[in-house]
Amino acid sequence: MTSLTSQHLRILAPAFVIEQLPHDASPGDGWQVLVRAPEGLTVVREAPPAGPPDEERWIAFYGGATAHDLDVPGMLAAIVKPLAEAAVPVFVASTVHADLVLVPRQQREQAVMALREAGHQVEEQK
Repeated sequence: MTSLTSQHLRILAPAFVIEQLPHDASPGDGWQVLVRAPEGLTVVREAPPAGPPDEERWIAFYGGATAHDLDVPGMLAAIVKPLAEAAVPVFVASTVHADLVLVPRQQREQAVMALREAGHQVEEQK
């Protein structure tokens, strides 16, 4: 892997949940990502402590330490390809500066290992 696509990823805390709401719904407070599409509103927010069970929680890898311009090809592919090869599902949201890649919390160790083996640095958020 080239240094261009090798990225420094942070695991954000706490865990997140992904919700699908009706198109005209208001997401309320505490959301991190909103995507309004023809089929409805997708909301990513911090998982409440007494909220959904572990199998419905996601962890997020954030590539903000390796911010890149929009015209740099392959940055997101370099993250999702090793995860796909390790059979780890992803949910992705991108910003102008970086990508937020969510994986099921129960597959955290599998995802970390796949990303490190692909040449990425992965660190816990402090």
